[in-house]
Amino acid sequence: MTQKLLVMDVDSTLIEEEVIDLLGEEAGVGDEIAAVTAAAMRGELDFREALKERVAKLAGLPDSIFSDVYQKVHLTHGARELVEGAHLRDWKVGVVSGGFHEIVDLIATDLGLDFVLANRLGVVDGVLTGNTVGDVVTKELKLETLKQWARKCDLEMKDTIAMGDGANDIPMILAAGFGIAFCAKPVVVEAAPFAINVRDLTKVFDSVDKEK
Repeated sequence: MTQKLLVMDVDSTLIEEEVIDLLGEEAGVGDEIAAVTAAAMRGELDFREALKERVAKLAGLPDSIFSDVYQKVHLTHGARELVEGAHLRDWKVGVVSGGFHEIVDLIATDLGLDFVLANRLGVVDGVLTGNTVGDVVTKELKLETLKQWARKCDLEMKDTIAMGDGANDIPMILAAGFGIAFCAKPVVVEAAPFAINVRDLTKVFDSVDKEK
């Protein structure tokens, strides 16, 4: 069985929610942040600037908010079966997220993921600063990370699968051997070679097997 690398987006792909929107709700600015998120995912805004604008609105929240928000996150139907089934096929599974390590790491541990990359929120004295720390996970970084993890697994790009729902995912979807728009924004569906339009992550296997 050929080893593959499956790399997914997290928000609205691996999970049902957008974590930044959940954090916004806790800050009392949920509608404002959700509107910016939706525009960014449609490709109407620069992701880096949209992230900066939204994270700034979180300044002052206690870092205890992460555990509260994690309790509100729901895995997309079939997520656990997808990861377990992928590992049975000798695939490696990673996530690249415009969301945050503080939440994504908990999800990754729960599912037993092999690779994780996300943004990190600034916290000082137990309070969110309203900034991110380190490199922002842009569409360019998502693409480079897919390539980097493929090299780490000694795989060619033809043996990679990339999946996501937002404009930020398009470059990695196009670069992968098998690129999937998952219940995605119209701009992503138009660009991606393949699309899954039902919220069931086990459909990945059907799509990949059909192309063999």
